Amino acid sequence: MERYMCIHGHFYQPPRENPWLEAIEIQDSAFPYHDWNERVNAECYAPNSASRILDGERHITDIISNYTRISFNFGPTLLSWMETYSPDIYQAILDADRQSMEGRSGHGNAIAQIYNHIIMPLANTRDKRTQIIWGIKDFEYRFKRFPEGMWLSETAVDIETLEILAEQGLKFTILAQHQASRVRKIDSKEWEDLNNGHIDPTMAYLCRLPSGRTMDIFFYDNQISHAVAFENILNSGEDFANRLVSGFSGKRRWPQILTIATDGESYGHHHKFGDMALAFILNHIEHNKLAKLTNYGEYLEKHPPTHEVEIRENTSWSCMHGIERWRSDCGCKSGGLPEWRQEWRISLREAMDWLRDQLVSAYENKANEYFENPWDARDAYIEVVLNRSRENIDGFIARHATGNLNKDERVIVLKLLEMQRHAMLMYTSCGWFFSEISGIETVQIMEYAGRAVQLFKDVFNYGLEIGFQKILAKAKSNVVEHSNGAHIYEKFVKPATIDLKKVGVHFAVSSLFETYADSANIYCYGVTIEDYQKIEAGKTRLAVGRILVTSEITGKTECMIFSGLYLGNHDFNGGVRIFPGNEEYQSMKSAMIEVFEKGAFVDIVRMMDKYFGMHNYSLRDLFKDEQRKILNQVISSTIREFEDTYRRMYENNRVLMGFFQKTGIPIPKAFYMVADFILNDDLRKAFEDGADAEKIRTIMKDMKKWQVTVESLELEFKVRLKAEEIMERLNKNISDISLLLKTQKVLELLQSLPIEINYWRLQNIYFKIAKTRYKEFLEKGRTGDNDAARWVEAFQHLGQRLFFNVSAVLNE
Repeated sequence: MERYMCIHGHFYQPPRENPWLEAIEIQDSAFPYHDWNERVNAECYAPNSASRILDGERHITDIISNYTRISFNFGPTLLSWMETYSPDIYQAILDADRQSMEGRSGHGNAIAQIYNHIIMPLANTRDKRTQIIWGIKDFEYRFKRFPEGMWLSETAVDIETLEILAEQGLKFTILAQHQASRVRKIDSKEWEDLNNGHIDPTMAYLCRLPSGRTMDIFFYDNQISHAVAFENILNSGEDFANRLVSGFSGKRRWPQILTIATDGESYGHHHKFGDMALAFILNHIEHNKLAKLTNYGEYLEKHPPTHEVEIRENTSWSCMHGIERWRSDCGCKSGGLPEWRQEWRISLREAMDWLRDQLVSAYENKANEYFENPWDARDAYIEVVLNRSRENIDGFIARHATGNLNKDERVIVLKLLEMQRHAMLMYTSCGWFFSEISGIETVQIMEYAGRAVQLFKDVFNYGLEIGFQKILAKAKSNVVEHSNGAHIYEKFVKPATIDLKKVGVHFAVSSLFETYADSANIYCYGVTIEDYQKIEAGKTRLAVGRILVTSEITGKTECMIFSGLYLGNHDFNGGVRIFPGNEEYQSMKSAMIEVFEKGAFVDIVRMMDKYFGMHNYSLRDLFKDEQRKILNQVISSTIREFEDTYRRMYENNRVLMGFFQKTGIPIPKAFYMVADFILNDDLRKAFEDGADAEKIRTIMKDMKKWQVTVESLELEFKVRLKAEEIMERLNKNISDISLLLKTQKVLELLQSLPIEINYWRLQNIYFKIAKTRYKEFLEKGRTGDNDAARWVEAFQHLGQRLFFNVSAVLNE
């Protein structure tokens, strides 16, 4: 009988965007990357789009996309980030799905996912439906086709969820073996109870639903999937392949499909080089004809279910107690101390449910004033989330509003819909998954709740925070200083809240160092400069102006006046208020400039109190990335002073310390510290300044002499970017032999460093040139073109430097 194999990767990251900025701010824990999405992308999503096949000597023989040969889903919120911040990998994923359709009987490898990873059995019916519709619409927007299947968050399932999946036209989903309750052959009367065992995972099953609809279900092999995720079998491609093949049995008399499902991050992020283990087994399976690689849609077309199944409701793949991990102290947790408890989950869900219900009734009553059907409008709002252009918003409102809406009414309906969007985002499952309520994932969903609360107050002019925090106070933290959920909300969420005034503050303070265009974007806000003047006296700076600040999300606009004052170091002052009229503004502007030009800077601060109130703003109120950027500018001169001092100390004492070394006298630790700082700094700068080989060798020689360790993490990141920049130039000027030779020399330098370099992007560029342009130069070289012959020789040598099996890759 035929054997099929389908490996499924669930690729997902918790939403990390600041709810008020719609962007991820810098996360120092992800260093040297900007944030964790960027880091996981580099470690997993990118490598799987171009994974290496190695020979016995660990040289590259081919580069393939794993996405073309596995089944996969990507979280919509992750793809939204990737579309903006990693467009090449985003496109590679979409291309892989289209390519897979050619080899899988018209069935693409990609399937959809519940929109923002909520636990479906714990959601109300409306949220379930919207989450599924949004997941489908997001998929269609990106993959340009209707999805055949949908991944359920944490595979958490109940009958109502399956009903809505079927109602919306989806054909199948994927569950764990233990989520099946009983099974029988189609049209048989006898059920086999599965209380004492797991369902056979090597076929598709039909699930009949109370409505008369049906849903096909695949059950992944629990044991093999667990081994991939937790037992390190990805350390060996051969072990991985053998374990997969062991899932087949000669006793079965049907076309078996061996299917496994894990977090996609197993293939590279959780397990280094996991993508290469995956690439190896996919090649191994195909080359040795151990099974036919397929996806779920293709298998269903060829082999429809012969058995039907009933599921165990309220179960999931990551909680042995069903779905209790997301609503109670069941014992399932991740991270933290062993004695930590999770009773906080109960009150957190109670608080979120209370807030959701308040928002539901308010939304329905208010939205009825503007929409023919408020809930149909919410279901369709994903169209706006995916494309916030003015034309698209106009079209959405025209389709759903009962009449023409004025500007203020448009703002109200967009706030109502955003309130509902955040009311769903606050249920993202990660908020309950871990051990402690003060963890970043839980604070993140509290921020979504905080944004929903803010939008509610904007529309209805009264608040819900007191009632919400009253329930949160019952959620006790394991960390004494965090006390409870209400304290955490006060400590982390309320200070993070942003309104148009805070955007104005950001502009006022940052404009002292940053030059803005007349119309500029600050995250999801537009700023139009109507009047602006900046004057300087030494290090001291004053900015005064009038701006329009507009939310690109809700369309709300406010005209503001501002003043920003920089007195040196980190001493910033800023004031912002609603535009009081041109006469008062011009009077304020003239008075402040006059006082500044007299050098009475202290009086400026008093004037800011007079015109803007006693609450002045400072560098602390800037958004994180800009705050970091300005601080780096502010301390740059101080850093240079440090560098000059250390360099004098190093140069003035280097010869003496050499004498100490030769005579066996212990060298003072202070000198080692200075040498460490200077030599690592010199090495970084040498690569930044053009990678002079002799200079770098001299520095490395001194590092060895003084036993200085290379700061590998930061240096690797910087020198790799430099090498990639040169390689990109070669890609654009392929025939430039001098550039090819320079690239070769830079690689020689990199490989002389005592650090591990990530050659992934360099190898990709080389591979592309090898497959698209190499033969052209080879043929010219064979017909007597000496320059082409030199190019071929240098290109082959470059391939060896990049660890290619040159003969295999160049087909020689």
